[in-house]
Amino acid sequence: MTRPRFIVPLSDPAAADAERVGPKAANLARLAQAGLPTPGGFCINAAAYHRQIHHLGIADAVHAYADADQTIQRRLSVEIRLALYQSELALDLRTAILAAWSEQQKPAAVRSSALIEDRTDSSFAGQFESFLGLADDGEFFTALRACWAALWTTNARRSMAQHGLDPSGTAMAVLVQPLVAAQASGGGLSETAEGHMLISATWGLGSTIAQGEVVPDRIVLSRHGFVRSNQAGRKNHRESCAHGGGGTAAQAVPDDLTRAPCLSAGQATALGRLLRKAETVLGMPVEIEWARDNDGFKLLQARPLRVQAAAVPDEIWRDHPGLNGHPAGIGWGSGRAVVVNCECELSRVAPGDILVTRVAGPALAHILPRVGGVVAELGGSTSHLASLARERGIPMVLGVLDATAHIPDGAQVAVDGVAGIVRWRA
Repeated sequence: MTRPRFIVPLSDPAAADAERVGPKAANLARLAQAGLPTPGGFCINAAAYHRQIHHLGIADAVHAYADADQTIQRRLSVEIRLALYQSELALDLRTAILAAWSEQQKPAAVRSSALIEDRTDSSFAGQFESFLGLADDGEFFTALRACWAALWTTNARRSMAQHGLDPSGTAMAVLVQPLVAAQASGGGLSETAEGHMLISATWGLGSTIAQGEVVPDRIVLSRHGFVRSNQAGRKNHRESCAHGGGGTAAQAVPDDLTRAPCLSAGQATALGRLLRKAETVLGMPVEIEWARDNDGFKLLQARPLRVQAAAVPDEIWRDHPGLNGHPAGIGWGSGRAVVVNCECELSRVAPGDILVTRVAGPALAHILPRVGGVVAELGGSTSHLASLARERGIPMVLGVLDATAHIPDGAQVAVDGVAGIVRWRA
């Protein structure tokens, strides 16, 4: 039987073709085909996106985008995004996708896998769409259309422009997988500037880490896999599958678990081995996302990791007040502190300033090109914004307790993105 050309199971060797399914899906397929544990699933490939573009009659608008001025680009992007989000699928496309979806284990996760995503020089972490806990046909097709449309949002277009890219020259594939019933989830770095491995962990699904909403556990391992430290985080809430209602639901974490480690030393060591194996399969340092259910660990994502040597801080800062947090792992820098408690205050941040805020989520990606560093009260080293900061060589320290209260607005601040220390002087 000939498989529909729009669907590629991750077990199919063709799923390792990043130009067909996007690097996110391709990297995951390579891990699975090498024997590493993943959730499985299938990819709706780039050909499906192009088929829908032609079905909607918006191919000319897509092609016109690249050479248009900014005003026309904004208008075209809105037209294209609305058409992708609101319109029914081409019949042959819907038939093929529905057949694959009907066989999919549910609840499921539906995630973007853009052809420009998770590359060595451009991860676009958190800039597209992910939907968790889907079971209904209607909500699945809504999520699919939203993933396609996400390529044309203002934030995505702004991020692409920073890399000399635009949405007219690429395509969006979509990854569909069983949702892991995660007891704990997190991220991992196969190499740090100090020559170690790093794991972050929280209770429930990993979206709270990705969005910078909690301070995760921070586990440091040697390159041989031995646990060097396991620093408990501040995990006061978790995201879990909403079971029957679709989507996910936030739940308070019991007090006795808020600062309890999510992984034992043995579990951390086992995950460290998977981290090293993923690095070997992809042939480079990697950043992973993982989840642990009753059956053990599942790798959810692996992207290239930029590693930079530790910078030597200016000795003049060592005698000044300091706070510790989770380093993003890149660089050292200083500048004027701008304490921001609301997005409406971001206009106060001038080039070279150090942004001090409570939550450092991926929505702040547009400000990274102009800041000299970032300090936040929540988040960890494997959040989406930390990934974007590593790409740009921007020092960042996250999970800094009461940073907005302790660091004076306008003070001169030094951020050590490797040691995870922020210091200031009036």
